[in-house]
Order: sequence, then C-alpha cells, then structure tokens
Amino acid sequence: MSGMEDSRVQHLGAGVFAAIAALVVDQASKLWLLYVFDIAHRGAVRVTPFFDLVLAWNVGISFGWFQTDNQVAQIALMAIKAVAVIVLAIWMSRSRTWFASVALGLIVGGAVGNGIDRFLHGAVVDFALFHLQIGGKTFNWYVFNLADVAIVAGVAGLLYDSFLGVPAAKAP
Repeated sequence: MSGMEDSRVQHLGAGVFAAIAALVVDQASKLWLLYVFDIAHRGAVRVTPFFDLVLAWNVGISFGWFQTDNQVAQIALMAIKAVAVIVLAIWMSRSRTWFASVALGLIVGGAVGNGIDRFLHGAVVDFALFHLQIGGKTFNWYVFNLADVAIVAGVAGLLYDSFLGVPAAKAP
C-alpha cells in the first residue's frame, strides 16, 4: 500500500469512527430521554434560563420543513436520505484529509440517527430548545437533537476544510 493509500485508509477509519460515535451518542440520548427520563410525561423541563428539554416529533425534514404524515411521502424522504448517506459515504472514502473525513462521518452518523428515528417512530425525536427573552418577548430556536448537532458540525467542518484546508476530493 502506498503512503497516499495508507493515509486515505486512516482518514476513512476516522470518518467511520465519527459516524459511529455520532450515531451512538444521538440514539443513546434519545433512548434515555424517551424511556428513562420519560420526557413524554414530564413535559417541558427547564434546564437553564435559555435552554429547555421538550419532546417534539418531527415528521418533516430539517427545521420541520415539509411536515407530513403521508406514508408515501415518508418513504420518499427515507429513500432520498438513504441515497444521500450512500453518496456521502462514497465521498468520505475518497476524502484526502482527515478533517473532511471526520466532517463527513459526522453528517453520515447524524443522518443515520435521524433515519433510525423515522423508521422506528415515524418521526424524528427532537428535544433541545434554546430560547431568549428580550423585552418581554420570547424567541425560540428550532427544537433539535444531537444528530442535528453532528450534521451541522460536519457541514461547518466541510466548509472550513474547503476554504482553509487541503483541497478535498470532489463529491461523487
């Protein structure tokens, strides 16, 4: 194996590790909140003055867009996400940098975590809510989960790597 192939294998290993870690942390947090903490019966739980734990079932896509419980639409969303995960995994296998591999792994792990939710529950389990109160008015961010955090961190990592890092392999 040449040095370049050796480093690609190491990069791929780091990406696979990031994907598995993101998936495990995401699913563990959701399982704990649903079945141990029993958030469904507790309702909103204030953690800090700006952060609450709440249960939200997201039947749409990112940020709750395209909300639908139509079975055909749900299957179509899962198929599109499956294709996206495959494309991202191929891209990760071709990545030239450790950083891009890890970023792609985070995206893949987060996407698979949300896909598991959609398969098991028919919706993605969201639970984190940041909010601010300014002048008597409350401003809420979208309710999200740790898979979403992994996806956003991965996208930020790809942007960083594409602008400031070594040129990455082209997406398939």
